[in-house]
Amino acid sequence: MKKIIGLSCVVLFLFSCREKKSGTEDVETAQKETHKDLYGSWVGDFIVAGSDEYEGDMSSANDKINIIIKSITKDGVIGQSIVSGNVRPLSGKISANGNQISFILDEPGTDKYDGRFEFKLKGDTLIGVWNAYKTELKWPEKSFKLLRKAFVYNPNLMLSADYGYVDWSSEKVKSQLDTLEDGTIDTTSINSFYRSASDKIFKINASNTALKENDLKNLRKLDLQILRNTIFARHGFTFKKQTYKDFFNPIDWYVPISGNVDKELTNLERQNIKLLLRFEKYAEDNYDTFGR
Repeated sequence: MKKIIGLSCVVLFLFSCREKKSGTEDVETAQKETHKDLYGSWVGDFIVAGSDEYEGDMSSANDKINIIIKSITKDGVIGQSIVSGNVRPLSGKISANGNQISFILDEPGTDKYDGRFEFKLKGDTLIGVWNAYKTELKWPEKSFKLLRKAFVYNPNLMLSADYGYVDWSSEKVKSQLDTLEDGTIDTTSINSFYRSASDKIFKINASNTALKENDLKNLRKLDLQILRNTIFARHGFTFKKQTYKDFFNPIDWYVPISGNVDKELTNLERQNIKLLLRFEKYAEDNYDTFGR
């Protein structure tokens, strides 16, 4: 009788071990990372679906979005979306049908701008759309085509001289009365004026050079602001203010990766930022008229 009981215990033990091992293997399979070649930053324009892609001056530049894929397993996908100063966690699913790989990734839903990303991998491009959860707010559907683009900090990066840096979001309107010879007013004309930067922004680098007061004395306020914010752009700061989005989103080297890069700043950059801020308080802007 003891032998039968002992044998039963052994069988039960072995069965239990197999069951436990099988369960462990299932968990390990679910947690095993796949498609690691898709990890990293995917960057491109984030535009209203159906609208034209960016062409022309910076006044019509699109938002730039970075979708970071951090982990892919059988259980799900973990990532992050970064656009217009918003940094949001993403989670969802990946599905594969032959060579076709598709994603559905959701933002948490705790912010009014949160929504769902649905996209597919076509060649070397992620192509898809984003829709807001809160349809009553009538946020338009956004589309995107993203390419892999690694962020690399480089203190020598400069703004492109191919663009004219005009702050289209700072319009000042002035009216002018046209008076006839007899003293009567004929017409009233309305003119728009905008802040513009000088070519100094292409010659001064506040990330690799210790600035002196003489370097900044005659600069416009917009010059100083651009020099300061180019420091943050080099570190991948995502801008909320329209002025800086217009300036940096079209720049090829700019990759938004964080809403706070303070810890990444070098001592030289911190010193230069303090000096630039001090001069910004008293600097004046140059306003001029520009054709749109």
